[in-house]
Amino acid sequence: MKQQEDITIQSLTRNEDIQVGYSDNDIVVVDSIQKFAEIKAAHVAMNAIGICTQGKVQAQMNGKPVELHKNQAFVVPLNVTITDVMVSPDFNLKAMFLTNGILQNFLREKINMWTNMVYVSRLNVITLEDDDLLFFTHFYDMLSLAIERGRDNPFHTDVIQSLLRAAVLGLCGGIQQIIESAPHHSVGPVLNHSSESTSQSPVVSSATTRHFQQFLDLLNTSDMKRRSVESYADELCISPKYLSAICKKHSGKTANEWIREHVLEDIRYNLKQTDLSIKEISQRLGFPSTSFFGKYVKEHFGMTPMQVRKK
Repeated sequence: MKQQEDITIQSLTRNEDIQVGYSDNDIVVVDSIQKFAEIKAAHVAMNAIGICTQGKVQAQMNGKPVELHKNQAFVVPLNVTITDVMVSPDFNLKAMFLTNGILQNFLREKINMWTNMVYVSRLNVITLEDDDLLFFTHFYDMLSLAIERGRDNPFHTDVIQSLLRAAVLGLCGGIQQIIESAPHHSVGPVLNHSSESTSQSPVVSSATTRHFQQFLDLLNTSDMKRRSVESYADELCISPKYLSAICKKHSGKTANEWIREHVLEDIRYNLKQTDLSIKEISQRLGFPSTSFFGKYVKEHFGMTPMQVRKK
């Protein structure tokens, strides 16, 4: 079996090479990673936010190249596969890993900021300005103080989570400003707020944002993503046309396009990061036959499944 690390609360807190500053059932705060270079592939089963404190790292994230340098922040949604990791000898980082539940609790009605950032704009690496670095340096000092000296406080967990919520909001707000000021980081098409909007062309609202986020959550947590739009819409108790309209409004892409992207990411991962047979992969991903799976891969990758695996 190909070596891969599943990054979860349990794996982070039990790894002696990772210096954990704080952990509970929903959060792990990592102060330092000393032997990250030994992890050649990782499945990140949590949302992650962090800052590279020294050195640099290069990797593939869901098959796409990313590079992180000192004083750059990274944002990774849950269920991302990281491969081909190469780090400089002095590489180190500080990070927090969050379950989906606590992230939504932190952001609440502002969860659309996270959606725009990681799913629509796919903005995963951000260079921090001096003011941002100063903010997070002071924040981390306060967090460390609260962790070390407040253990006997009956509200210790609440205090830590309140500080972390402030940090997440501060980071997301800053990134939202970057997205809005950069045309090439557009978060979707211009919204139509006219009175001519219908149920099939919804105005973006808290309800449509919530449904879009729920759809993305379903895509990220479903083992078998290759399903019809109707199937996802049924789970959300909305119509397929409404689901597609919501997706188009929020991201400029249809629900079918979102499904296809996630299916292709799963195919790439299973072919390159597991030793499952082609037949086992086609069954796992819900294809009716190995032959159909082969045609699908050839159509979208321009190669056979075996060629994708060997590339």
